Amino acid sequence: MNRVERIREFRQLLEDSPVIAAIKDEAGLARCLESDCTVVFILYGTICDIGQIVSQIHNAGKKAVVHLDLVSGMIAKEISVDFIRANTEADGIISTRPNVIHYAQQCGLLAIQRYFVIDSRALETACRQLETTPPDVIEILPGVMPRIIELICRKSRIPVIASGLILDKKDITSALQAGACGVSATGTDTWFM
Repeated sequence: MNRVERIREFRQLLEDSPVIAAIKDEAGLARCLESDCTVVFILYGTICDIGQIVSQIHNAGKKAVVHLDLVSGMIAKEISVDFIRANTEADGIISTRPNVIHYAQQCGLLAIQRYFVIDSRALETACRQLETTPPDVIEILPGVMPRIIELICRKSRIPVIASGLILDKKDITSALQAGACGVSATGTDTWFM
């Protein structure tokens, strides 16, 4: 599947089910498997068990995206992408590192660039990086900033996911109305709304 098809498929999944289960432990994994969420962001694990976590998600008919920066034993370098590709069936990766994102794209994985937009300088840096090294999808944290989400959506044609501090249906609705194509949340109650 080429990059355009990969992004189109991901966007379609989020149109059908815009809430992404972001799991940070075994309890979250068990709970997300019961949810209607079609996409799962894996925010924990080790190099020893990440393959098993991805398999459980796939066996439930869901897409699995691994946050490389948060898997114990991995480093934010291209070799970690190679490890994920060779030892798991992950559909994509998340990272804060543009070089890792670019390499994941070359390897055929969905590549999600995570940005912490904590001030105007961070926003400017993110916008500059998007011009030089565009990821497949952008993840913006915190996700409870509708005006910033709207601004980024206007500046870039890259799909945006709102994440971080998403607590309830109002937060989800605000992010989606601002232009986000999906919302990632660790709060299990949001997965069942």
